[in-house]
Amino acid sequence: MQKTAAECTTMADIRVEIDRIDHALMTLFAERWGYIERAAEIKRPLNLKADIPVRVTEVKQNARRNAIDLRLDPDFYEDLWARLVESAIAHERKLLGEDDAEI
Repeated sequence: MQKTAAECTTMADIRVEIDRIDHALMTLFAERWGYIERAAEIKRPLNLKADIPVRVTEVKQNARRNAIDLRLDPDFYEDLWARLVESAIAHERKLLGEDDAEI
């Protein structure tokens, strides 16, 4: 049974809940990755590049704003999202064949 942090009375309780949240986060990341792959499919016929700087900036700003709203460290989460975006762009480049063009 899911517990709030305040309801946890042992480290075992805490670990169970952290593991549950970690799994939920991975599930969301997997869902996000599906959208990254679909974005590449949509970009191909439109001749759009994987890296769209305006969108990259927007995503990082959203991460920062969300972190602030949730009272989290905005620098950390903006950096974390920057890494997510970098990985997504690299993946899209492969799917779009952009890496082949640079060789």
